[in-house]
This record gives sequence, structure tokens and C-alpha cells, in this order.
Amino acid sequence: MAHVAVHRDDVELDEPTLVEGLPGVGLVGKIAADHLVDAYGMAHYATAYCEGLPEIAVYAEGDPEVRGPVRIHADPDHDLLVLQSDAPVSPQAADEFASCLSAWFESQNATPIFLSGMPAEKGDSPPSVYGVATGEGAALLDEAGVDPPTESGAVTGPTGALVHEAQRRGLTGVALVVEADPQFPDPEAARALLNTAIGPLGEFEVDTDALVEQAEEISEAKERLAQQMGEAEDESTSARPLGMYQ
Repeated sequence: MAHVAVHRDDVELDEPTLVEGLPGVGLVGKIAADHLVDAYGMAHYATAYCEGLPEIAVYAEGDPEVRGPVRIHADPDHDLLVLQSDAPVSPQAADEFASCLSAWFESQNATPIFLSGMPAEKGDSPPSVYGVATGEGAALLDEAGVDPPTESGAVTGPTGALVHEAQRRGLTGVALVVEADPQFPDPEAARALLNTAIGPLGEFEVDTDALVEQAEEISEAKERLAQQMGEAEDESTSARPLGMYQ
């Protein structure tokens, strides 16, 4: 049965912010989520067993414990949850996956921050970031100083399904869109998300210098997942503009 299994009953949270880190364009969500988990030494709090997830067992270097591919980590000091994913979600099961996770978000009184990359060519200027909202999320964006979109668009894939489900349920949340490299992992775009939007929304600060200093290393480490997603024609999250007549 689809569900989210909580492993830590000693962790206390109060209406936490939840950062969603599914892989997608530029792997911006995954890079940002992985960085938060590492920076704060977050505890493995729960595992998602939802439709659309591959039935694989993952493990980490230096750790013999087998884990599920989609996990939720917790940091009670920052009242923060981070959804970390080591595998793309099947777009065919995106609706079931979104329903499973959104019900759990509601049960935790969590405010989700969804992350998506907008394919864009790299330029000299920092990647632009904007936000859209569900429920009462527009007020959160305004308070955090996150810009509204400059054009019409859509968030697709499983992240789009999560945003759609949050809107349907009236769940307060925000979706952040950042310009990102469509072909390669983009630590610079993930850093822009963390500094200009995720940190202000969650009311915390995180050192992101390592994302620039280790950009080449991070890109190499994430390249295999990006290749797997391309070969499977699977993309967990993407934002794209909508033409005037679409």
C-alpha cells in the first residue's frame, strides 16, 4: 500500500518547511536538496513508498545500510524537512505519487517548496528565479522577496503533479523556477535557488560557497543520474513557457 513510513519518533517538528528535491532540468532540485541534507547533517526521518517509484535499493559510500530511493530528512532546529531522491519518478504514475506525498504533507502541517528548472542558455548574469503559489503561498513569496513570473508557463512531470495536487487540496505551498542548463547538472542554478528563495522562505541561512567551489566535482557526480534520465526519456521536473496561443 502506498504510504510514507516515519522512522524517527524522537524528532519533533512544528509546521515545518519541506523542500522537494526530485531530479529534473539541471538537477537543480536534487543538488539543492542534497546540499541542505549535508550542510545541516539532517537525520533520515522517513521513506516514501508511493506508486511511481522504482523498486530499487540504494546505498551510500561507507555505509552498509540499504535505503529506499526517495527519503525525507529532518532538522528540528530549523523546522525543516527535505525530500531527497536518488531516482526519477515515472511520469506515468505521477498522479498516484503526488496524491501519496501530498496527503502526508497535509498530515505533517508542512509547507512545501517545490523546485523546477527552466531550460535556458548560460549567460554572464546569475540565473533568474521566480515563484508561483498554491493556497496562501503568494503571501510567503511576497514576504521573502521572491519575484513573480515574467511570462506564462507550466511546471510539468511529477513535480508539476505535486504542485497541481497541492493546488487542488488548497495546501499552502510555493513552486520555485530557476533558469538552468538543460543538458548538464547546474550547481550555480541550485545555489541561486538556495540563496534567493529557499533560505528566505524557510527563514534560515546556508553556506553555499561549496556549490561554486566544487561545481566540477558536483557535476561529475550527478552526470550519471542525468544520463539515466535522458536514456529513459524520464524527466521528473521541468518548467516551460506557454506561447500566447497554446
